[in-house]
Amino acid sequence: MAEAEVKTESVGTVVVAGAANLAIAIAKLVAGLLSGSAAMLSEAAHSMADTTTELLLYLALRRGARPADPRHPFGYGKESYVWAFLAALFTFVAGAGFAITHGVTTILVHEHTGDYLVAYVVLAVSFVIESVSLARAVRQVRAESRRWRTTPRRYLRLTADTTVKAVFLEDSAALVGLLLAAAGLTLSHLTGDELYDGIASILIGVLLLVVAAILARSNISLLVGRAVSERLHGQIEQELTRLPTVDRIDTLMTMFLGPQDILVAAKVDFRDDATGAEIEAASDEAERRLTGQFPEIAYVFLDPTRSRSTGRPARTTQDETGRPVDQET
Repeated sequence: MAEAEVKTESVGTVVVAGAANLAIAIAKLVAGLLSGSAAMLSEAAHSMADTTTELLLYLALRRGARPADPRHPFGYGKESYVWAFLAALFTFVAGAGFAITHGVTTILVHEHTGDYLVAYVVLAVSFVIESVSLARAVRQVRAESRRWRTTPRRYLRLTADTTVKAVFLEDSAALVGLLLAAAGLTLSHLTGDELYDGIASILIGVLLLVVAAILARSNISLLVGRAVSERLHGQIEQELTRLPTVDRIDTLMTMFLGPQDILVAAKVDFRDDATGAEIEAASDEAERRLTGQFPEIAYVFLDPTRSRSTGRPARTTQDETGRPVDQET
């Protein structure tokens, strides 16, 4: 799949999720006001937070896709993580804060006014709409995991496309939140005790806290400068060591510059008898091989260097968290 197609798919996923969340938020708000349910109002806040999040994620995709310029030679890819991080913060403050606060208030006050029926109808319709949005996100996750030759779970954990990750987690949390709201509403309806409705509201808030924390941590890691996965790191190293003039790779460092841009920098020990022309040719061949096999690699920098000691010294590499690891070879 080409880079432009990947970005278009991500934009489509975000737009579908945003439109679904906006429609659901309005329906939940009306249902919450009519039914007097704290869980329904919390779900309305949940969907409004998700809608705002999708707008921020859409902005992240557009701003991060701008081409490089003299002031930003590596492009604007990391700006997408800034907006995605702000989206996570909004979910934390607006969605979770309202849900927990309103749930506590409901438990303390123990009052309920309104009809339950409209809330049940909205919950059912919302579940169907959220399922459609989640299905699109799942299709993209599966397609991307196949492209990277990994499992969907591993792809979600390691992907640099935090917009897809955010939509998947938010839609999944939305379905769980709907089930919690339905459970709390039903128990309160059957028992006449608003305690269960308030507890459901608090649990929805906690759920939002967990999602926001996961997304915030992922975006912070990418903003700081996260390396590629251990497996991709090993594949890049293998491609470099296959070059005929390369003796060994002393250091290989990688970093995500954006959802679709990877930087590769390596200290390479070329053969002692390699000429300057052969080293230049090998460097060009390395870039062709890496960008041909991995289209997301945007920059390749090779630094010819002598081995740091005689024999076969330890090789500095990276694990999938980006931390240096010394491996005896």
